[in-house]
Amino acid sequence: MASEDVESAVQAALEQAEREFLEQRAARADSVTDLDADPDERAVEAALRPRSMDEVIGQERVREQLSLVLDAARSRGRTADHVLLSGPPGLGKTTLAMIIASEMSAPLRLTSGPAITHAGDLAAILSGLNEGDVLFVDEIHRMSRPAEEMLYLAMEDFRVDVVIGKGPGATAIPLEIPPFTLVGATTRAGLLPGPLRDRFGFTGHLEFYAAADLDLIVQRSAGLLEVGTVPEGTAEIALRSRGTPRIANRLLRRVRDYAQVRADGIVTRDVARRALELFEVDETGLDRLDRAVLDALCRRFGGGPVGLSTLAVAVGEERETVEEVAEPFLVRTGMLARTPRGRVATPAAWTHLGLAVPASSPFSDHGTLFGDGEPTG
Repeated sequence: MASEDVESAVQAALEQAEREFLEQRAARADSVTDLDADPDERAVEAALRPRSMDEVIGQERVREQLSLVLDAARSRGRTADHVLLSGPPGLGKTTLAMIIASEMSAPLRLTSGPAITHAGDLAAILSGLNEGDVLFVDEIHRMSRPAEEMLYLAMEDFRVDVVIGKGPGATAIPLEIPPFTLVGATTRAGLLPGPLRDRFGFTGHLEFYAAADLDLIVQRSAGLLEVGTVPEGTAEIALRSRGTPRIANRLLRRVRDYAQVRADGIVTRDVARRALELFEVDETGLDRLDRAVLDALCRRFGGGPVGLSTLAVAVGEERETVEEVAEPFLVRTGMLARTPRGRVATPAAWTHLGLAVPASSPFSDHGTLFGDGEPTG
């Protein structure tokens, strides 16, 4: 088979695997800045993904290191070392996994940690691999412990032991598997057991993107979507994207809708501002839930400290939603602090809401952030 035919077959396989994987990802978005989307949104996101390392914008250090690993493996004619990608959601871990498979001209198999509940599930996946295949496991930290222990041997010796029977009569049958490359993605690298983490030949941590890089990403996506833009318009979207490409692309599509329906179709700064105001995304990227948390913390509880469960009830959300969706960005922007006594609003939060920092605030000259006593509210 000619090399062009091989590349076409690999690309077709990658696109099919990507479609199947995206269909399995979690469902609906509650706001425009949520990191999960409905099927139509995910299909558009898939079309906007970079297809090669040269198309990737930002993450220069990880990109350079990973390119070196892949180039060395290709020059030796060997499969690439196992790769662990860590970092917050929406920064491109899945995209890099697909690029690794493309760069190595290898088929890609996609699954996720929660889907591997038994060692038998993993054995079935591994036994179906061919030499050089790339296996991508998203949320690898959520894999079951028996499957993790089986993965140790598979990563190191390319072998799994399948246990037949139970009790004293159980027999372990060794099953050889061809060399493959495992790409694991995790948002919580600290939850990975040390033995599993140490078996990855390369570990890359993805950082939040600078506004300048996000601006380039928005411009690239606008070109693919055939959206008319001006530099000030794309810059405005980038500034409100929380340092996350997935959010930037989603905001671009909502601003495009606004520009087509209520403007002349061109994304200018004014159009972007009016569109994002309509979708409740403010100048710093805060959405409805973020502002509700800050408003409850400052107006109802005097800036805290207040417990997470109490705060969740105050905004009408689940505790996990507040902790995992709103809090990380509020902490990163310096508007909320986690203390042993509870959540506390910082002066930046009061300022953002247009309120004066009260004397009773833990961050005021008279407040004691780590003082004795029980939290009020």
